[in-house]
Amino acid sequence: MIINPQQALAMLSKRTNGILLHPTSLPGPYGSGDFGQGAYQFIDWLKSAGQSYWQMLPLGEIGPGNSPYMSCSAFAGNVLLIDLGDLAKHGWLSESDLIPNKNANDSRVDFSAVIPFRMDRLRRAATAFFANRSELHKDFEKFCLSESQWLNDYALFKTIEQSQNGSGWSYWPNDLATRQPDALSNIAEYYDSEIKFWKFCQWRFTRQWESLKQYANDAGVYIVGDVPIFVAYQSSDVWANRELFELDEAGLPKVVAGVPPDYFSKTGQLWGNPLYSWDKHDSSEYAWWVARLGHALKSFDVVRIDHFRGFSEYWEVPAKDETAMNGRWMPGPGAKLFAAFQTAFGNDLPIIAEDLGLITADVIKLRDDFSLPGMRILQFAFGNDQSNHFLPHHYVTNTVAYTGTHDNDTCLGWWNTLPQHEKEFALKYLNSDGTIIHVDMMKALSASAANTVIFPLQDVLGLSGEHRMNFPGLACGNWEWRFTWAMPTSGHQEFLKSLSIDNNRFGRFKSGV
Repeated sequence: MIINPQQALAMLSKRTNGILLHPTSLPGPYGSGDFGQGAYQFIDWLKSAGQSYWQMLPLGEIGPGNSPYMSCSAFAGNVLLIDLGDLAKHGWLSESDLIPNKNANDSRVDFSAVIPFRMDRLRRAATAFFANRSELHKDFEKFCLSESQWLNDYALFKTIEQSQNGSGWSYWPNDLATRQPDALSNIAEYYDSEIKFWKFCQWRFTRQWESLKQYANDAGVYIVGDVPIFVAYQSSDVWANRELFELDEAGLPKVVAGVPPDYFSKTGQLWGNPLYSWDKHDSSEYAWWVARLGHALKSFDVVRIDHFRGFSEYWEVPAKDETAMNGRWMPGPGAKLFAAFQTAFGNDLPIIAEDLGLITADVIKLRDDFSLPGMRILQFAFGNDQSNHFLPHHYVTNTVAYTGTHDNDTCLGWWNTLPQHEKEFALKYLNSDGTIIHVDMMKALSASAANTVIFPLQDVLGLSGEHRMNFPGLACGNWEWRFTWAMPTSGHQEFLKSLSIDNNRFGRFKSGV
């Protein structure tokens, strides 16, 4: 089954529900979840639990702090997600290669152990693949040709970065930093095998992902992907497209991205990503962004765009600052960018707008002018009074509602640190005694008017704050949580299924879309 944007948009207009879980959190033998057996088993679990969506975090390569929101490419996939078992089935790895690392952890991703183990196996597999010509080489070459728009720059970038001991691209020799043709040609010739290795990894990532997504769609499960609004400075995108970013003559950022003081931080969040030169994007009719969204829509059924308000206004911070407090609001591309998307992909855009934080009238207008569903977070609902728009009785149908996101604590963790006056408000509003607050929160969302409801798996399982995925502003220890198959029980599946039945949230399972 091939899902088109109209089908995906139709799903967003139906009453459905789903689960938020990043693939690295899946069970598996090699220290982190991947596209292997655990992913297929999770899809089966979603189907049996009456769920229509599997939402995940960005699938790009991880960056500083192991964050999936700081990728070295807006197009490349995270090679750590490649299923090693599949490589063995093709004969590129041996049984001894698949012996798990003795330091593998079932409950946390130890990136310091996972990365060298998996990268070593990927290199072994690539060596074996290129050593013997087979029919699959034709598919590899076809992939390289079809994805050349971004793949060539990505593979060159990764190769040069490694040859320069991981230094930032602006500190590379000038002829490489400025992409002089002769210098790049010399690199391509001298490091041919290394460049092919990175292309091999992206080929296998893509083919494995295509198979997994097909399996999900055939099971009635749609995939919600995540597109960060910004890209990392140390990325092939910035290196290959300097003119599209606010950089100085040396190639360093003049200003960087962040958000002002908010719920998560009293000094704001200094993300550090380079900001776009929106005038240059406009003059190219947003070609880079159209290519980026096109790639995402090819990969996912629905796309959540992170930090949607940045398209209306974004917080610009001087690159030299150590906090985000002294930034200023600057105008984004607004409707012109989304009009370019409509020209490229049709008027119906299967996009979820992450419209959290300080949302102004112009952000709401941009979202509503393009009929994009926004987000509501129940954990934000009990801070003042009945006028809080995160309370379920204020939800509109074109909404995606969550108990919390990857940036929030789990419901139990949140509840255990909630001020007493907010607890009292929540207990009264939810008609709860607080003993199973996560269940009462999920029931309230499922009964709401929101067409789409998404629960983090941690909340379904009733896990404490020790199991949260990310703590904004914390430099280390994030993105590590994993679950095991001993955690979900048949009771969890039956509970989710009953919510779907009681609140008419079977979506496609009954509609046959």
